Amino acid sequence: MPKKGKGKAKNSVNKAKHTKLMNQKINKVKLEKQLNKERLKAIIKKVNDAKKDEE
Repeated sequence: MPKKGKGKAKNSVNKAKHTKLMNQKINKVKLEKQLNKERLKAIIKKVNDAKKDEE
């Protein structure tokens, strides 16, 4: 049975830490994907510009 009004919630600290860490991980992955897309776009633009210059 759950506690009735005394003390703090049992797992709230661990859940908060876990949520914080998972959000950091998710944000890191999103940022890496975004940077990778930007790099690829820059490379593609450079190659296309080079092709136009050759013609």
